Amino acid sequence: MKEGPDIALLGAMIGDPARANMLIALMSGKALTATELASEAGITVQTASSHLSKLEAAGLLQQRKQGRHRYFTLADEDVAEVLESLMGLAARRGLMRTRTGPKDPALRHARVCYNHLAGDLGVQLFDSLQQRDLLVGSETDFALTEAGRAFLDEMGIDVDALERERRPVCKSCLDWSERRTHMAGALGTAMLTRFMDLGWAERVPKSRVISFTAKGQKAFAEYFPTVN
Repeated sequence: MKEGPDIALLGAMIGDPARANMLIALMSGKALTATELASEAGITVQTASSHLSKLEAAGLLQQRKQGRHRYFTLADEDVAEVLESLMGLAARRGLMRTRTGPKDPALRHARVCYNHLAGDLGVQLFDSLQQRDLLVGSETDFALTEAGRAFLDEMGIDVDALERERRPVCKSCLDWSERRTHMAGALGTAMLTRFMDLGWAERVPKSRVISFTAKGQKAFAEYFPTVN
């Protein structure tokens, strides 16, 4: 028997269409019930419960109980990043399940990727920080400069507090639609939260779309200009 990580098991867990649909639904970052996930997958609740048990046993999901209800979320950000990368690979190979729909441009412009900003604006944010030397390093190994920390402090983001968290402050995530890097990690989460606290953006109900107001679009462009 071969030794090492069992990618075949992981592939089998993600490769089932019903399980894939449920996992992608959880990319919104919201906790969903088995009934809600069954609806997303187009299967019965009983069948969904069996799939969810397998995904949880494989370490891809976790559940929380509240009263009589059980809510499911992705196990962590690592799972979300794998799903985002697989979506990008599928898109690059032309393996699309449906034709482009009316929500597609909005999803490509700005969406939530588990707990951080993705899409056109997510990539623009990352590029702007790098181009202005607020971030240094490669797209897979980078850190804030002192100027970057000052910039974030001006935005109302406490980097010292982020550094006390157990997960990385700066972490890259490969954007499936742009096929380039956007910001994940504690900083990615804090920035998306800050945009919503400032009233720049809001979550579109029952969707991964992040909708920026006209004021928010203008402010975002001022804080994160693209440098050619």
